Amino acid sequence: MLDEYRITRSDQIRVVATNAVREAENRLAFLDRIYIATGFQVEPTDEAEVSRITYLGIQPQLRSEPAFATATALVLNVGGGSTEVLVVRGGDVLFSHSYKLGSLRLREMLEAYRAPAEQLRNIMESQVRRTAEQIVQQVTGHDNLEMVALGEDVRFAASQLRSGAAPDTLERVSIRALEKLVDQVLDTSIDGLVRDFHVTFADAETLGPALLTHVSLARALKLKDIYVSSVDFRDGLLREMVGASRWTEESAKPIIQSVVELGRKYRFDERHARHVAELAKMLFQQLQVEHGLDAHNQLILYVAALLHEIGVFVSAVGHHKHTFYLITNSELFGLRAQDLDLIGLVARYHRRGSPKPSHEKYATLDREQRVAVVKLAAMLRVADALDRSRSQRIQQFSCQRDNGRLIVSIPDVSDLSLEELALKEKGPLFEEIFGMQVLLRKVGSA
Repeated sequence: MLDEYRITRSDQIRVVATNAVREAENRLAFLDRIYIATGFQVEPTDEAEVSRITYLGIQPQLRSEPAFATATALVLNVGGGSTEVLVVRGGDVLFSHSYKLGSLRLREMLEAYRAPAEQLRNIMESQVRRTAEQIVQQVTGHDNLEMVALGEDVRFAASQLRSGAAPDTLERVSIRALEKLVDQVLDTSIDGLVRDFHVTFADAETLGPALLTHVSLARALKLKDIYVSSVDFRDGLLREMVGASRWTEESAKPIIQSVVELGRKYRFDERHARHVAELAKMLFQQLQVEHGLDAHNQLILYVAALLHEIGVFVSAVGHHKHTFYLITNSELFGLRAQDLDLIGLVARYHRRGSPKPSHEKYATLDREQRVAVVKLAAMLRVADALDRSRSQRIQQFSCQRDNGRLIVSIPDVSDLSLEELALKEKGPLFEEIFGMQVLLRKVGSA
């Protein structure tokens, strides 16, 4: 089929799998079988990746809908195995989380109970209510809250209640009308749904639990209606594929906002953290030839720089180790578990000892990842040394290579003795990795 459409380049093809494959016991055998048959590498996306791609898909609709100019949007996507929640205001992601509550998971749980039919709805409502209460706690305090529902089940419901949403629009649906449809669906057998609503057997299995989840959450939030979106996960994937790059400064903005919120949670020195992150980014860009890393690694470095001192919240002694623990055990919008491991390691190595095979997580990395971690950590140490005064007085610099040395020329700073002292402590890792000693040079105004 791809040949028929003349899609032959590997960069035009992306194959992804979501929760069902990610949690399947035969996941590896399944993915290997696809690879053997087709040559395609399937990406089992984790919760963070699903949230990020969902955000890419829904954001244009939120921007174009006048109701969301001042509203906080709770974006709800009830899948087969999990429910994804995004809380968005303007361009900022205020909260994202994946809950182990899905329409197919609920159906399987009910079958395991083997309870009488008249009790099944009560059991299902009890399970949904627990998750709804957790979600409500996360949005308490947000004024003007609106709920946006994604997914085939809720789009089908909208088409039954009205004429259906036009492409690329948000359709408003009454909760009272949706409740009546839920009652009808839950009172009908699976075979009856297939016959009366002309849906597939698979869709009939998930329809009732999915719609009940939407209604229960809307009622818990005291909403009279919700918006149903025509967007799904594939829209976000397509937007990403036609974009110039997966990791751009624009696409990273909601990720950075989530990172800053985590830093504030642990009372970090925000001015210092932001400045070190900017210095690290400048160093990364000026040393592109030396490190040869991509834009994703620049994001890893930037986030590690923002969070490199959050471990002080636990204790100033050994805070780099506490930083590693906090990062790797946190949830950050758009960052996968693997990303958090890399960020945690880079932040851990911003001071003290170099990476060792005995260190947690580091020994499990492949060679490419280990090399990236030490390169990024070396640059983070230099960036951190450049703000040793915590005054943010070094705003710009330029790098030149000179006989095996890296000369960092800094304008408009009369005394660099504090930074030079910091580099004696933090510079050896950079010299070890890149083979260049870092030296600072004062220059006059341009």
